[in-house]
Amino acid sequence: MTAEAIPFDDGKARRNAVILALAQAFYGAAYTALVVTAGLVGSQFAPSTAWATLPVSMAIVGSAITTYPMSMLMRRTGRRSGFVLGSLLGAAGGAIGVVAIYDRSFELFLAACFLMGVYQASASYYRFAAADTASPEFRPKAISWVMTGGIVAALVGTLMVMGTVDLLAPVTFAGTWALMTLLALGGSLILFAVDIPLNEKHDAPSGRPLWVIARQTRYMVAALTGTLAYGIMVLVMTATPVAMLGCGFSVADSSWVIQWHALAMFLPSFFTGNLIARWGAQRIAACGMALMIGGGVAGLLGVTFGDFAVIMILLGLGWNLSFIGATTMLTETYRPEEKNKAQGLNDLLVFVTTALASLSAGKLLAWFGWQGVIYAMFPMVALALAMLVWLSLSRRARSAAG
Repeated sequence: MTAEAIPFDDGKARRNAVILALAQAFYGAAYTALVVTAGLVGSQFAPSTAWATLPVSMAIVGSAITTYPMSMLMRRTGRRSGFVLGSLLGAAGGAIGVVAIYDRSFELFLAACFLMGVYQASASYYRFAAADTASPEFRPKAISWVMTGGIVAALVGTLMVMGTVDLLAPVTFAGTWALMTLLALGGSLILFAVDIPLNEKHDAPSGRPLWVIARQTRYMVAALTGTLAYGIMVLVMTATPVAMLGCGFSVADSSWVIQWHALAMFLPSFFTGNLIARWGAQRIAACGMALMIGGGVAGLLGVTFGDFAVIMILLGLGWNLSFIGATTMLTETYRPEEKNKAQGLNDLLVFVTTALASLSAGKLLAWFGWQGVIYAMFPMVALALAMLVWLSLSRRARSAAG
């Protein structure tokens, strides 16, 4: 039996991209609420402040552990079934989170965050799914379209937190997690409309061995750039609500900053695809990293509300350009029958790195303060920029030799 590539159909790709953007909005709103609340809930229940960010880390650990199996499941059963299953597990995580908050159980809350991480593992493939039936010309735009769902998520997620913090008073945040459950259920219903043919059976040949794909220079640089972009963003974003609380700001203050950060993460998606089509994915990814450097510099200037806002906005803009650029680069490194394992390895690397970043955020904050978190950004940005420059020089050398 041989695997057949899904034929290009930009009409179908546009429809799927719109559906997946809506699903991204539902997922993103729920996950934004988790980012805002999990550290604050953790600071109430955790044995010490150094473990306050562990719930966010547990969500990322859930993603890291299940991202590759989720990709292999979709290879066997199709995108739709994997996406719906992920949403339902997210809904289960939200419901367990409500129980954990009522019982003040740190361990049960960690389990709830783990299941939300499985939801994230599934949702991380929305962007790749949008490209499945897209032509090479439309592919970066399809990826960007899906990411625009994050704009709605940014607006809804943080406003939802502010409006539901005391919805089930006197139990703080229980109402937020109840609404997160409903969002995940709503996302599962939307995903039934996804129409992406299963392009191979599970016993069909799956192309080159994974190590052959992964040793390609472009694959390595794309995976590293996307991984570091996500890791930097999670490191700082995880620490921000807790750091702001320690500086005397309210939950509403940190919610506004996270909202502006999330908007900066996704608003550029309206034009990032066009920028990539014009200037190339590598250059756009490098521009994103440069914006992250600007955010780091801004973060060292002070701890006012404005300082927190500026770093998080620049961090969001940088993440958008770097991550979409890296994703586009990655789609150019594998054949259709190789996509599941190539994408699975990439997202495994992303979530393992982000799990380490989120775990480190609480420790860095407790031991070295906010500036310790900021200083940790710079080596990662430098490594990503060095790899992008190396890739560019390598291509020029090959072109000259050829």
